[in-house]
Amino acid sequence: MDQTISMQAIRERYPGEWVLIAYTELDEEMRVLQGEVIAHSSDRDEIYRQLFTVKGRQAAIEYTGEVPEDLAVVL
Repeated sequence: MDQTISMQAIRERYPGEWVLIAYTELDEEMRVLQGEVIAHSSDRDEIYRQLFTVKGRQAAIEYTGEVPEDLAVVL
């Protein structure tokens, strides 16, 4: 879909969406710094279905919107 772009550019290009990224660089805390956007959608379930298309590649799912304060995230 895209060439390798920074996480900042991904946030700007896909605001408030779930994004499946084949990442090419992580920071020391394992956060995506850059990668290729494989899929994006406002529907989280759609992105999780797309996860099966990235076999053999390192991938991450990121949400580019604001996370509500009362939301708990489990990794």
